[in-house]
Amino acid sequence: MEILLTNVAGMDVHQKEIVVCVLSSTEEGSLQKEINTFSTLTKSLYDLLEWLEERQVTHIAMESTGIYWKPVYNILEGYFDITLANAQRIKNVPGRKTDVSDSEWIAKLLCHGLIEKSFVPSQDLRELRDLTRLRKKWVGNLTAEKNRISKVLECSNIKLGSVISDIFGVSGRKLLTRLVDQGYLDQNDVDTCIHHSLKKKANTISESLFGTLNDHQIFMIRSSWNHIKYIEKSIQELEQRIDDLLQSYQEEKEILLTIPGIKEQSAACIIAEIGTDMSQFPTSRHLASWAGVSPGNNESAGKKKGTKSVQGNPHIKSTLCEVAWAISRSKNTGMSSTFWILSARRGKKKALQAVAHKVLRIIYTLLTNKQTYSEPRLAG
Repeated sequence: MEILLTNVAGMDVHQKEIVVCVLSSTEEGSLQKEINTFSTLTKSLYDLLEWLEERQVTHIAMESTGIYWKPVYNILEGYFDITLANAQRIKNVPGRKTDVSDSEWIAKLLCHGLIEKSFVPSQDLRELRDLTRLRKKWVGNLTAEKNRISKVLECSNIKLGSVISDIFGVSGRKLLTRLVDQGYLDQNDVDTCIHHSLKKKANTISESLFGTLNDHQIFMIRSSWNHIKYIEKSIQELEQRIDDLLQSYQEEKEILLTIPGIKEQSAACIIAEIGTDMSQFPTSRHLASWAGVSPGNNESAGKKKGTKSVQGNPHIKSTLCEVAWAISRSKNTGMSSTFWILSARRGKKKALQAVAHKVLRIIYTLLTNKQTYSEPRLAG
């Protein structure tokens, strides 16, 4: 097989050590192999950098397993052409498997040009990814704490959630704050805390608050309530940091906001996950497959055995599904009609993924051409 790259290195990265195999082309056209092992401590990674430079390595390949590749990538980035490979696509043939054989196999695939690069965004986008993913995790924690308070209230036979649609709205928060502070609520407290349309429900709200709260349940509510306030404050600080990082991508953000269903946080997640340079993906179909929103293709002997989609990037996939749900509730949009037509025939889950797939391909086109979204006109 033809050798396309000379002076390459394959790395088998683990938590504590890295096995490196360097393949160098000799004058006779053969490959000379040299193998070494380094610790993953920062000092050892700089020793690795120096060792690779001494051997005039130009290209490096490693698997994208776990998070162990990240510190190695951060230090070697800018010095070499680094290929981050999908571990599923570069599996060695079955047999005797060692760290040394794995690193040598990766190096051989690289020198013959048989490894496809995984998409690795720039440093600022990687930081934005960390923030948007952390925000999503904290929002989940916030929802869990709210559900916990609702559960404790129901256990003590306080039916506030049956009377007020959102117990964490303005009036509900005031009632919960007063409940946490003094341990009970009377009619005067209810009249003071509720506003606007809830005034006519004052008596019903007061009756719903008559329960069997004890000291333990009050402690549980107080603990969750204090945690909710802390998480909300942390999310606000996080969102400010996200906005600061998005200053360099205001044009792309404004383009995304013109698409139905996409709001500020969804736009931030999309930019963080797929970036703004669409040349990383040959076509919109490649991007949809990478995100895991395109149907699979399993065919043999002319028979289709399944269309289950691949896993893809779970973060962008969940964001696109949220956007698709928002689109399904919008009015006078073509994609909303598409959702309900497909859901009647194939079910809501498949319709949801179809709309997410369509939205992502629209995003690819808009970011490539730097143009805003406009609703297509119906013929006739």
